[in-house]
Amino acid sequence: MAEIPTIEPTTVNAGDTLSWRRTLDDYPASAGWVLGYVLINGAAKISFSSSASGDDHLVNVPAATSTNWTAGSYDWRARVTKGAEVYTVAEGRITVRPSFAAATQDARSHARKTLEAIEAVIEGRASSEVTYYMIGGRQLRYIPVPELMQLRDRYRAEVAREDAAIAVAAGLPDRRRVFVRFA
Repeated sequence: MAEIPTIEPTTVNAGDTLSWRRTLDDYPASAGWVLGYVLINGAAKISFSSSASGDDHLVNVPAATSTNWTAGSYDWRARVTKGAEVYTVAEGRITVRPSFAAATQDARSHARKTLEAIEAVIEGRASSEVTYYMIGGRQLRYIPVPELMQLRDRYRAEVAREDAAIAVAAGLPDRRRVFVRFA
């Protein structure tokens, strides 16, 4: 079984189980302190609490609960409470990615969607020489293939940067880096 993290995550997937443990020496759970979290952005507010695990506070959000979370960036605050006492102990920013199980919209990035659209256009009319035509008073202009190729290259680079960032976040090496040693 994987070790439980001791800090809040910076990115979570809606529909995943979330779990971490916080040790707060000044506010031990065994003394009756309860650690709660509030995540907030312009579209949603999410609240949840921890449970006691000895002196530690164990946060455990079930997958069934996080499935309903709205994707986006949230500011969060962690507060401990005991009776009428309330203290903010931490704050930060977290990104909630959409759940694939409950997805109703395309989760691809703008760059990836645009790259795929450009490639589809290039494949569909790579042999077309028409760049402008008029029918019944309406005009339509095509982007010339050389310009589409430039746009494709720009978006390929952007998608490669996104993929590299995802790989690094997952603990994998950045394939764009080449290490050289001179002996």
